[in-house]
Amino acid sequence: MLKNPSSKYRAFTPIKLKDRTWPDAVITKAPIWCSVDLRDGNQALIEPMDVDRKLRMFKTLVEIGFKEIEIGFPSASQVEFDFTRRLIDENLIPDDVTVQVLTQARDHLIHRTFEALQGVPKAIVHLYNATAPVMRKVVLGMSEDEIVQLATKNAQLFKELAAKQPETQWTFQYSPEMYSDTELEFSKRVVDAVTAVWQPTPENKCIINLPTTVEHSTPNIFADMIEWSHRHLERRDSIVLSVHPHNDRGTGTATAELALMAGADRLEGCLFGNGERTGNLDIVNVALNMYIQGVDPELDFSNIDEIKRTVEHCNQLPVHPRHPYVGELVFTSFSGSHQDAIKKAFNARQEGEIWDMPYLPIDPKDLGRSYEAVIRVNSQSGKGGISYLLESEYKVALPRKLQIEFSQVVQKAMDAEGAEMSAKDIWAIFQQEYHLDEAAPAYQLGGDGATTTIEATIRKGTAGAAVQGQGSGPIEAFIDAMTKATGKSVQVLDYAEHAIGGGAGAQAMAYVEVDVDGARVWGVGQNPNIVTASIKAILSGIERAGVDLAQLTIVQEPAATA
Repeated sequence: MLKNPSSKYRAFTPIKLKDRTWPDAVITKAPIWCSVDLRDGNQALIEPMDVDRKLRMFKTLVEIGFKEIEIGFPSASQVEFDFTRRLIDENLIPDDVTVQVLTQARDHLIHRTFEALQGVPKAIVHLYNATAPVMRKVVLGMSEDEIVQLATKNAQLFKELAAKQPETQWTFQYSPEMYSDTELEFSKRVVDAVTAVWQPTPENKCIINLPTTVEHSTPNIFADMIEWSHRHLERRDSIVLSVHPHNDRGTGTATAELALMAGADRLEGCLFGNGERTGNLDIVNVALNMYIQGVDPELDFSNIDEIKRTVEHCNQLPVHPRHPYVGELVFTSFSGSHQDAIKKAFNARQEGEIWDMPYLPIDPKDLGRSYEAVIRVNSQSGKGGISYLLESEYKVALPRKLQIEFSQVVQKAMDAEGAEMSAKDIWAIFQQEYHLDEAAPAYQLGGDGATTTIEATIRKGTAGAAVQGQGSGPIEAFIDAMTKATGKSVQVLDYAEHAIGGGAGAQAMAYVEVDVDGARVWGVGQNPNIVTASIKAILSGIERAGVDLAQLTIVQEPAATA
């Protein structure tokens, strides 16, 4: 790289627009959308779509809600021509959809284009020719006057050929290719000359499409260009002002949004930004940006994963896992602090409230996605993510102090394994750590009303031990029994419980923090009976504190279960 890049590259000259209004504008409605996936996006593929893949993409675009779809470049190849004919001959174009085709400003290509459209109910025919200085001087070798003459001559040919097919409702579109590199005064001259030929009216508008064929400036400069053209083009009330952003600087989305604020009416782009070089405008990105500002984009992405599968199949290109709104990881948090914030916000949120969720600008369910992948656990994760997965997948709601304790257990396992853990993996660790699969002790409860007594048999392997105790209730009585049996001070510091499910299949979960001779640990128990679950939780905690239950007094037969 050059130490002095200005010796090779020049900065884009700002537009002298001192009274610009777009910075204060707010997008309050959807633009006219035009998908160019089947033409511009298709041109950019290593392996262009065949007719079957093009048809699948077309049907998907219709289902999403596009009313204008650029279906191809029928003069470019036989596949493009045949696809156009198939849509028309098989009556596959819905009544509320207008197809668009592109042609260069060359006589024979224009004739071929109109031939491909015979019998179509309505269509947009898109004419373009290059206008930028580098194209005029280096590529075409044409003067400004010759460029204007080229555009107007072919605009006139559009009118003549359209007049021969009066049964079709025609809309004409013109693009000064490389508008983003063309002097504003000259782009106005060419556009005004074309619209002078077409003579659009407010009732029968033409489309003037202003592309950032190559991005060279920051989006604010392009917005100034659009506002300048919006103010100065002749017959503006008879023009649909369209923009076609590319993404060479990585700012295609910003370019489109600022262009709308600057006066554009229409956007052309592709699903997920496919297109030449770094891609076209990503329509999904812009549409869902509007959506999370409370603006209906008038496009339906409620099954975004299916749309993604279709696009990947048709384009033979993957969608990046960090792609906004649709990437596999775009709603996923691995960071412990992020997970904790998301978990708390989910717990606090009531259905129907305004969406105000940390780290999630949109509700994944609005796009047909579940919350399953919102939190995933790796070595960067903390208690929030671990407890969220247990609660969302297994309905286990851990007390906060238990979350802290168990996260340390998972972290050790994570450090040993070095890989991401699923909810199933974490649940297996939880069951093993807190002895959830161990059988419940057999016990009998008694007492005189004021005092509860308990007789229980604690089994560990082939050994069994009889314990007895009393207290004001079953839990206190069992603590007394275990204190006597172990010879250690056992105290309950904290207790929580909840049900999982309902009816005959309901399970009780009990969580008990115990102090065993100064060692503070948590125990967990699960059982259909809440008392049994609590007793199992106490045994879980005592055993986790280092007490060997197999060393208790051995007996022959267990007591009967209450």
